[in-house]
Amino acid sequence: MKFRDVIQLTGAKLVCGESHLDQEVQMGFASDLMSDVLTLLEDDILLITGLSNNQSIRTAEMSDISNILLVRNKLPSQTMIEMANELDIALACTPFSAFKTSALLYNAGLKPVY
Repeated sequence: MKFRDVIQLTGAKLVCGESHLDQEVQMGFASDLMSDVLTLLEDDILLITGLSNNQSIRTAEMSDISNILLVRNKLPSQTMIEMANELDIALACTPFSAFKTSALLYNAGLKPVY
Protein backbone atom coordinates (compact mmCIF):
# COMPACT_ATOMS: atom_id res chain seq x y z
CA MET A 1 0.00 0.00 0.00
CA LYS A 2 1.10 3.58 -0.44
CA PHE A 3 1.94 5.87 2.47
CA ARG A 4 -1.02 8.08 1.47
CA ASP A 5 -3.30 5.04 2.05
CA VAL A 6 -1.81 4.62 5.54
CA ILE A 7 -2.63 8.23 6.31
CA GLN A 8 -6.17 7.96 4.98
CA LEU A 9 -6.94 4.67 6.76
CA THR A 10 -5.72 5.92 10.12
CA GLY A 11 -7.13 9.44 9.96
CA ALA A 12 -3.58 10.72 10.29
CA LYS A 13 -2.20 14.15 9.56
CA LEU A 14 1.00 14.42 7.52
CA VAL A 15 3.54 16.56 9.37
CA CYS A 16 6.40 16.35 6.88
CA GLY A 17 7.51 14.23 3.96
CA GLU A 18 4.96 15.00 1.28
CA SER A 19 7.26 13.40 -1.30
CA HIS A 20 6.66 10.05 0.45
CA LEU A 21 2.91 9.96 -0.17
CA ASP A 22 3.23 7.66 -3.20
CA GLN A 23 5.96 5.53 -1.62
CA GLU A 24 5.11 1.84 -1.18
CA VAL A 25 4.94 0.50 2.36
CA GLN A 26 5.05 -3.29 2.45
CA MET A 27 5.20 -4.06 6.17
CA GLY A 28 4.36 -2.46 9.49
CA PHE A 29 6.12 -2.65 12.83
CA ALA A 30 4.66 -1.18 16.02
CA SER A 31 7.02 -0.53 18.90
CA ASP A 32 8.09 2.08 21.42
CA LEU A 33 11.31 0.13 22.04
CA MET A 34 13.81 1.44 19.53
CA SER A 35 16.19 -1.42 20.36
CA ASP A 36 13.58 -3.76 18.81
CA VAL A 37 13.38 -1.57 15.72
CA LEU A 38 17.14 -1.83 15.25
CA THR A 39 16.81 -5.60 14.76
CA LEU A 40 14.68 -5.21 11.62
CA LEU A 41 16.24 -6.21 8.32
CA GLU A 42 13.27 -5.73 5.99
CA ASP A 43 12.70 -2.95 3.45
CA ASP A 44 9.69 -0.66 2.99
CA ILE A 45 8.68 -0.74 6.67
CA LEU A 46 6.26 1.66 8.33
CA LEU A 47 7.27 2.38 11.92
CA ILE A 48 4.24 2.78 14.17
CA THR A 49 5.24 4.28 17.51
CA GLY A 50 4.20 6.51 20.37
CA LEU A 51 7.79 7.57 20.98
CA SER A 52 7.73 11.19 19.92
CA ASN A 53 11.34 12.27 20.26
CA ASN A 54 14.57 12.47 18.29
CA GLN A 55 15.47 8.88 19.19
CA SER A 56 12.73 7.53 16.91
CA ILE A 57 14.10 9.59 13.99
CA ARG A 58 17.69 8.43 14.60
CA THR A 59 16.57 4.82 14.91
CA ALA A 60 14.55 5.05 11.70
CA GLU A 61 17.60 6.47 9.95
CA MET A 62 19.83 3.61 11.14
CA SER A 63 17.19 1.05 10.13
CA ASP A 64 16.53 2.58 6.69
CA ILE A 65 12.93 3.34 7.63
CA SER A 66 11.56 6.37 5.82
CA ASN A 67 7.98 6.53 7.13
CA ILE A 68 6.95 7.00 10.76
CA LEU A 69 3.39 7.09 12.08
CA LEU A 70 3.05 8.52 15.58
CA VAL A 71 0.06 7.18 17.52
CA ARG A 72 -2.03 8.35 20.49
CA ASN A 73 -2.13 11.98 19.35
CA LYS A 74 1.61 12.32 19.92
CA LEU A 75 3.01 15.38 18.18
CA PRO A 76 6.63 15.77 17.09
CA SER A 77 8.73 18.63 18.38
CA GLN A 78 10.09 21.21 15.98
CA THR A 79 13.54 19.65 16.35
CA MET A 80 12.12 16.26 15.45
CA ILE A 81 10.43 17.70 12.35
CA GLU A 82 13.63 19.44 11.27
CA MET A 83 15.63 16.24 11.73
CA ALA A 84 13.07 14.22 9.78
CA ASN A 85 13.15 16.74 6.93
CA GLU A 86 16.95 16.71 6.89
CA LEU A 87 17.03 12.89 6.75
CA ASP A 88 14.10 12.62 4.29
CA ILE A 89 11.86 10.75 6.73
CA ALA A 90 8.10 11.26 6.58
CA LEU A 91 6.17 11.87 9.79
CA ALA A 92 2.44 11.55 10.30
CA CYS A 93 0.29 11.58 13.45
CA THR A 94 -2.89 9.64 14.18
CA PRO A 95 -5.24 9.95 17.14
CA PHE A 96 -5.62 6.16 17.28
CA SER A 97 -3.79 3.78 19.61
CA ALA A 98 -1.00 1.56 18.30
CA PHE A 99 -3.36 -1.40 18.63
CA LYS A 100 -6.18 0.14 16.58
CA THR A 101 -3.75 1.58 14.03
CA SER A 102 -2.07 -1.79 13.55
CA ALA A 103 -5.43 -3.56 13.23
CA LEU A 104 -6.70 -1.12 10.62
CA LEU A 105 -3.55 -1.40 8.54
CA TYR A 106 -3.35 -5.19 8.89
CA ASN A 107 -6.96 -5.57 7.78
CA ALA A 108 -6.20 -3.35 4.77
CA GLY A 109 -3.38 -5.69 3.71
CA LEU A 110 -0.24 -4.31 5.36
CA LYS A 111 1.95 -7.27 6.30
CA PRO A 112 3.57 -7.65 9.73
CA VAL A 113 7.35 -7.95 10.02
CA TYR A 114 6.89 -10.99 12.31
